[in-house]
This record gives sequence, C-alpha cells and structure tokens, in this order.
Amino acid sequence: MTGVYLLAGVWALAILAVFIQAIRLSYRIEARSPDLTNRGGFPRKAMMFHTITNMKVARDEETQAMRRRMNGLLLIVLAGFAIMGAGLHLVRAGG
Repeated sequence: MTGVYLLAGVWALAILAVFIQAIRLSYRIEARSPDLTNRGGFPRKAMMFHTITNMKVARDEETQAMRRRMNGLLLIVLAGFAIMGAGLHLVRAGG
C-alpha cells in the first residue's frame, strides 16, 4: 500500500509541474497581447480564462500556437486528475 501512496505523490508532483508550465505560458501569452498586458505595476493572477477562451488574445500565429500548447497542457492536467481519481477508486475498491 505504501507504493500506492508514493506513486500518487509522484503523479501529483508531475501534474503540478505541467500546471505550472501552463501558468507560465499564460503569462507569456498575456505579455504578447496588448489588451491583456498588466499596466498596473502590481502583480496579478494569470488571466487563464481569457487565454483559454481566446478573449483579447493577440491573433498572430506564434501567440496562437502558444495558446494551443497551453490548452494542451491543461488537458493533460485534466486527464491526469481523471486517471488519478480512477486509480484511487480502483485501489479503494480492491482493498
């Protein structure tokens, strides 16, 4: 059973690393998009909803490619949670 907890911890760290990459990409997309640029001087949360839905995001090909990559990373995170949930369900049902 200890192996399951170790695997779950490693899996969670891997999914967290992918999510952090997506957040970093979101900030890079915001920096390239004039309507999303932070001009206030104070740090703020990533505007991921805007970058996911393509609201006020620059339309150049490079920015759109970054947005598609970010969406792919977020799909990996979503799939990771689903796989983790299914795996934990199977472990609980079996034990």
